[in-house]
Amino acid sequence: MKNILVRSASLLSVAVAVTGALAGTATAAPTFGATNFSGGNWGGYVSFGSFTTATASWAEPSVTCNSSNDLFAPWVGIDGDGSSTVEQTGVATDCSSGSPVYQGWYEMYPAAPVYYSNPVSAGDQITATVTRTGSSSYQLTLSDTTKGWTKTTTKSLSAKHSSAEAIIESPTDSYPNISGGIKFTGVKFDGNNLADTSPSGLDADDRGSYTWSPSSIASDGTDFSMARH
Repeated sequence: MKNILVRSASLLSVAVAVTGALAGTATAAPTFGATNFSGGNWGGYVSFGSFTTATASWAEPSVTCNSSNDLFAPWVGIDGDGSSTVEQTGVATDCSSGSPVYQGWYEMYPAAPVYYSNPVSAGDQITATVTRTGSSSYQLTLSDTTKGWTKTTTKSLSAKHSSAEAIIESPTDSYPNISGGIKFTGVKFDGNNLADTSPSGLDADDRGSYTWSPSSIASDGTDFSMARH
């Protein structure tokens, strides 16, 4: 697919910076192999169009690391599927230390991701929102309502405005065991329920062994779950 390369690129440096648990920009990247796997490294729902806002919530899942290569993040964003820019924010879980480390981040790809020092734990209630506030300006907001913090960042980028999405992603195509999967709630693009934005489901490939697939959208029009098959 023409957008596999773009999907591989986002979150490109997360493994290096997450274990530092400090806000800052990553300077190196893991090796990518998404083009070696049929499913790509994004899973969730994407809707195509020039959206100005995307929002979703989730309970940060508890994970068990299978290897130090395991790395994944649920996030919300604008662009990325079929375009060369992504404006996204979420929580990364990195297993490079042997145990899961959770850290909030935002990324204005092709710039490297930036990480927050605010604490995040499994079970925390997270809400992420990306809003285009002008032709090339964006506001990225990440809240941990369990810990009681919110980070809001305003950045500029000449972007494509091609899509909006709620996604789980592993740049290394190596997911940890995610207890109970992950459920996105309150997913809305431009204030409209996900189901009303002509969404397309995406399967994420886990090194050719498993597939993470989105459920059908719930009757409320906003909620869905990701499960491994």
